[in-house]
Amino acid sequence: MLTTHQKHLIQQTTPVLKTNGQALTDYFYQRMLSQVPELKETFNMGHQRDGKQAKALANAVLAYAENIEDPSVLLPVINMICQRHVSLAIQAPDYAIVGEHLLHSISEVLSLSMEDELIDAWAAAYQQLAALMIDTEKRMYAQLKQEQGGWSGWREFTLVKKVVETANVSSLYLAPTDALALPTYRPGQYISVRVQVPSLGYKQPRQYSLSTAPNGQFFRITVKEEALAQAPGYVSSTLHQQMQVGDRVEVSAPMGDFSVKDATKHNVFISAGIGITPMVALLEGLTQMPTSQPPAAISFIHVTQDAAHYTLREEVTRLAEHHSRVKTLIHYSQALTGGARFTLESVPPSLLTDDADYYLCGPAGFIQTVSDDLLKRGISPHQISHEVFSTGGLTPS
Repeated sequence: MLTTHQKHLIQQTTPVLKTNGQALTDYFYQRMLSQVPELKETFNMGHQRDGKQAKALANAVLAYAENIEDPSVLLPVINMICQRHVSLAIQAPDYAIVGEHLLHSISEVLSLSMEDELIDAWAAAYQQLAALMIDTEKRMYAQLKQEQGGWSGWREFTLVKKVVETANVSSLYLAPTDALALPTYRPGQYISVRVQVPSLGYKQPRQYSLSTAPNGQFFRITVKEEALAQAPGYVSSTLHQQMQVGDRVEVSAPMGDFSVKDATKHNVFISAGIGITPMVALLEGLTQMPTSQPPAAISFIHVTQDAAHYTLREEVTRLAEHHSRVKTLIHYSQALTGGARFTLESVPPSLLTDDADYYLCGPAGFIQTVSDDLLKRGISPHQISHEVFSTGGLTPS
């Protein structure tokens, strides 16, 4: 239990964390991964390379320090992070390793003795947070095992079909190698896929949204081959360039809370780029649901570069043609002149009703812009859900 003095000590470190937090977390990851190299198969090294993982952890440490008097405000995001951890098969012993290297990193970066009272304060704070997360994840693992077709940890799947969607996007159909049942997941959820990366010589995980509704036979992910500063994404490039039908990968059970809250309401899906992937699953799931009353409207709004980059176009078109309640609007960003950006001003009002629920997916900047536009229109924050395709941090929700 943290004492009042320890909480005060942690609060005093917030100015340092604001200015040097990422330097600290960079050092932490380098220290830990050099001394415990087997963890490289748990942490995505692409996120290490581009600095996203260090930045996310820096934000998390800062948020925890700023809210040390009442960490309960962080519970919704802690729950989200625990889901990510379960998807990566992180276990309780991993927290002890992380805690040891985090405390030594604070000591070494700030030139403090490990016996300093500030280190003791952070040790107590970390133990408090770790205990909460371990307990939360334990319940999640147990729930996964109880579901029909469910499992925890990694399960071997076989690539049974590979479809080129666009020049840099492919859909991969994954069936369980053991031919046993699959869980009935919620459309909008994601899985982790872990593959052997030849250029690294070890396995790497990456989380991908499922791009189809449950079917009991296979999972489908629709993957964009990523590149950063001319360096390929480790997992996406392996899936695109190396994986062939018949090859095997490790897969975790579906996780995540990005799913339709009320199928009886008008639901509006707004996405950009590869953010379309969970939206197609959400759309397909809604159109499959039986209804005893007049079906609710569905608005499907998507922003993409041009027709050649419109991923899963045929499926969206088919669903719209077969279900009159589905209204689609596709914006091609290359057609926007003068540096203009997509805004909701160009969307017919009938597609954006005041009582609808809104689901956003795409780059962080796109989600922020659309979310701000919706709030200005009087849409309640409770009506807006989003999924950002990036490494998350720990911030109050």
